[in-house]
Amino acid sequence: MFKNQPKGLYALALANTGERFGYYTMIAVFALFLRENFGLDPGKAGLIYSSFLMLVYFLPVIGGILADIFGYGKMVTSGILIMFFGYVALSVPLGGDTVALWAMMGALLLVSLGTGLFKGNLQVMVGNLYDDAKYSDRRDAAFSIFYMAINIGAMFAPTAAVKIMEYAQKNLGVSVADSYHFAFGVACVSLIVSIIIYYAFRGTFKHVEKSAISSKKDNEVAAAAELAPGETAKRVVALILVFIVVIFFWMAFHQNGLTLTFFANEFTAKSSTGLQSMAFDVWNLVLCIFIVYAAFAIFDTKSKRTRGIAGGVIAVCLGILIYRYFNLDGPVEVAAPIFQQFNPCFVVALTPVSLAIFGWLSRKGKEPSAPRKIALGMLVAASAFLIMIVGSMGLPSPNEQKALGDAATLVSPNWLISTYLVLTFGELLLSPMGISFVTKVAPPKLKGLMMGGWFASTALGNFLVSVGGYLWGGLPLWVVWSVFIGVCVVSALFMFIMMKRLEKVAK
Repeated sequence: MFKNQPKGLYALALANTGERFGYYTMIAVFALFLRENFGLDPGKAGLIYSSFLMLVYFLPVIGGILADIFGYGKMVTSGILIMFFGYVALSVPLGGDTVALWAMMGALLLVSLGTGLFKGNLQVMVGNLYDDAKYSDRRDAAFSIFYMAINIGAMFAPTAAVKIMEYAQKNLGVSVADSYHFAFGVACVSLIVSIIIYYAFRGTFKHVEKSAISSKKDNEVAAAAELAPGETAKRVVALILVFIVVIFFWMAFHQNGLTLTFFANEFTAKSSTGLQSMAFDVWNLVLCIFIVYAAFAIFDTKSKRTRGIAGGVIAVCLGILIYRYFNLDGPVEVAAPIFQQFNPCFVVALTPVSLAIFGWLSRKGKEPSAPRKIALGMLVAASAFLIMIVGSMGLPSPNEQKALGDAATLVSPNWLISTYLVLTFGELLLSPMGISFVTKVAPPKLKGLMMGGWFASTALGNFLVSVGGYLWGGLPLWVVWSVFIGVCVVSALFMFIMMKRLEKVAK
């Protein structure tokens, strides 16, 4: 998995980890902040939330166009600086009036613009590392590693947000509404770390910072590899077909910050005990991840020394977990944002499992193509919301639940944890494979634009996330979850219908 990868991959992945940690710290509490600070109803909060996500993922189109002209490195640096000023503005508590609302909108615009310059272009640079023939066969594995690094940052983000808010409320006497700004301030610090990493290890990837147009040397290489007009058109059409499907995946998946968070806040038990409660401490999850990686190290090496070290790691981690279990101190409070740690945790833990499965299938000549993985990912995502339907049986609608007050029915956190687990399987089939597919299939002179197209489709999907906010209220919960099952299944069928065309350009 980690063997024989270019050093630049790890430098770029770590720089992205810092940025993503800040972003997900902010996004973990953002929808709740909108309702708490401004008193917005679920529909309006969902519209602002999804509009912000749309901009975050649409503006990489502009960032890609600019990078194709001026170079990827310049856009990445500019993006970090612009994001920083946006997060600083979000960190300042201005109250809940109209002026504060518009100030927040301006800050969100800066964050989304900076992300647009940073996110897609950093990933194009990762893909450019694998244009070198000696690394080309490791492209899919590289993007799985890169994606895993993103989720390491995301995994700690909800805990960071909840803990710093609790600290501000208990130790600084800050109101609940104002404590959200402390969570937003975490993003400022994480961006400083990100830019330090980027420039400290720049020497390992500086050769991929320039685009084909901005570099005379790269331009000559691109000219030599110029595609025939017909081939260029086929590739662009194939990518557009994938982009269409991706829209509906993210519409469903990013309910994690909206309707799934509302469900956690309104329908899920507020405390947990026993073994289940250990899942709400991120450090217990980290120990489980160490166990998974150590287990893979045992089977992936012939070195007795390495196996011994891996076995020792497993023994130590298990010992710590057992000790912590027998020293649990009563019920653990379960805050709604904390559920968002499970998806990134599962991504980090399951990435080696995913790579091992596909590596085994590859050796047998049976590994599914990237388009086929995407289609399967849609079906898996649909099954995640099927779990939510089962878990919601017998529950009232959100409006009815609100009217019940203290008599409201609350369900086990395991329903949401299971849903995030299954959604993660779908994400691993779709997201890193989709990004890898774009960097492989995109015509040389359109790499930035095509990566921007990937994010534009993600942006449209994120805008459609707001549908969940409008469904949340008077409708039965099974109707809400069925909408997302429907769009995932229809998208998967569309992919299977277009499969021959997609697999042809992927060869």
